[in-house]
Amino acid sequence: MNRVLILGAGLVSKPMIEYLLEHGFIITVASPMLDRAQEMIAGHLNGTAVDWSMDRCGELDNMVSSHDLTVSLLPYRFHCDVAKTCLKYRKPLVTTSYVQPAMQELDRDAREAGVIFLNEVGLDPGIDHMSAMRIIDNVRSQGGMIEEFYSICGALPAPEAADNPLGYKFSWSPKGVVLASRNGATYLKHGKTITIDPVNLFKDRFVHSFPGIGELEVYPNRDSVSYIDIYGLQGISTMYRGTFRYKGWCETLDLIKALGMIDDGDRGYTGRTYKDFVADRAAVPGIDIRQELREKSGLNPTERALDAFEWLGLFSDDLMGYVVTSPFEITSDLMIRKMWLGDEERDMVVLQHLFLAAYPGGRREVISSRMLDYGTPATNTSIARTVALPAAIAIKLILSGKIKLTGVHRPVLPELYNPVLDELALTGIRMEEEYGLPADSMIR
Repeated sequence: MNRVLILGAGLVSKPMIEYLLEHGFIITVASPMLDRAQEMIAGHLNGTAVDWSMDRCGELDNMVSSHDLTVSLLPYRFHCDVAKTCLKYRKPLVTTSYVQPAMQELDRDAREAGVIFLNEVGLDPGIDHMSAMRIIDNVRSQGGMIEEFYSICGALPAPEAADNPLGYKFSWSPKGVVLASRNGATYLKHGKTITIDPVNLFKDRFVHSFPGIGELEVYPNRDSVSYIDIYGLQGISTMYRGTFRYKGWCETLDLIKALGMIDDGDRGYTGRTYKDFVADRAAVPGIDIRQELREKSGLNPTERALDAFEWLGLFSDDLMGYVVTSPFEITSDLMIRKMWLGDEERDMVVLQHLFLAAYPGGRREVISSRMLDYGTPATNTSIARTVALPAAIAIKLILSGKIKLTGVHRPVLPELYNPVLDELALTGIRMEEEYGLPADSMIR
């Protein structure tokens, strides 16, 4: 009976733990959040929870060597340390995180050790890769090529739960969501490389209508251009990866970024109120702060963004309660307190691919591939299911010998994406595909 070591008991761990236990694996969940790990195992005879953190390297050696496969659900900065331990004992590794350069450098060592280090096998990255590559490879098999590609994903509250001015609630890694707002972006559009500075990220947005949901806003997601090589799309004219949000998020985060409210850099805030904090960041008196922000040169806030600030309590005389901290911590802590998804509320994941494909003889078509998945209150969120289940299925396939690849991989090869997508569909997580759409239905 195969033994799986899961490092981390965060918000997306539970569906993986449940899946592996249901399929007869013996698992150990190692985490400093021991109570949460035990709760997820729920007394199952094949599950063990241990109190552990990355500063106890000797224990990691013992755990990795005594299990058949290791899953790292730790923060991405720890994955390479775990991978090196897996190399020492010739054990495969699975993560749902982006491949970092240091991880890619282990490719040759992993091949020589005869093990796979499978990364990016969650949602985004993960399901987006697999569902895109299935269509890309199908177009190629017909002699066609992809001329334009848009891939847009969002983890959002279900429409009935999107009831605040930002249109957003946290259902996973809240600090990470806010931290990602600092990013800039690069994408290719109609043959031109577009680079967006971090301060302008949320200004570069457009509206896209998603069936069953309605109009959502889209902004670019990090470096889209690098995916030309990952997907083998040399010669493509448009390559865009984006993020879905309801209206309200982009304009509010744009104002937050313009005021430096998610910057690092500690300073003293003893006895300071939230209104003091905003006034300080905006360099305004703070007497009528809403009007002062309206009138500040170069800021141009929308009324919805100002409504969001007021709803968050950023214009209030409430004491913040900090002594020394950073603007990032103040803003993200406040957002998390006000914007957590309720226990009785649903989240959802929306994923949309659009391809413009061209074939010999001049035929062209737009192909749409999309997914809409809802979480179940008090059971599992959609974001947890769509991140954890692809990885859990891949673990089963690796340990059953159905995936025989070695080295560092993303799930962009048919022997990886086909079996994972096929089983995912049985869980209700599936893409709905439409072919033969007219070229003018492409995003412009």
